[in-house]
Amino acid sequence: MKTINFKKSLFGFVLMALIGFSATAQEKPSPAKTAEGTVGDAKITINYSSPAVKGRVIWGDLVPLDQVWRAGANEATTFTTSKDIMVEGKKLPAGTYGFFVIPGETQSTLIFNKVAKQWGAFDYDASQDVLRVTVPSQQTSTMEERLVYEVKPSSFEIRWEYGKASAKLGS
Repeated sequence: MKTINFKKSLFGFVLMALIGFSATAQEKPSPAKTAEGTVGDAKITINYSSPAVKGRVIWGDLVPLDQVWRAGANEATTFTTSKDIMVEGKKLPAGTYGFFVIPGETQSTLIFNKVAKQWGAFDYDASQDVLRVTVPSQQTSTMEERLVYEVKPSSFEIRWEYGKASAKLGS
């Protein structure tokens, strides 16, 4: 009798482990991503959650135009620079910032906010902004299924669906 109970217990344990493993092996709807690079001597790190288009209209629908957006999914995106840098010719002191975007039809506003850890943009407070820069809103011919950030030696980009915004960086 003990052998049967042991076998049932072992079978149950193995079954639960397999179910747990398969659940964690599936990709999350908005997986955590990191974009890294250097600008001069400064290390730049952008941490964000990367949602997918999934057949939806993004700009002007899922992400409303002319409103503050968390620039990702889940927690607000963070932008970290190890040293002072210039963003579109304006100084951004070393530190970690909540990063937000106000997407627009022809131009977008990129926002670096003192409050790095916050859920979405629900508690966003403009009085905590350290820097705001305006950049052209661009269209691309290439569909980007997942939100992507890319740090380049003299700029960083945000791309999703057919939309793109890029800001010049310097040391």
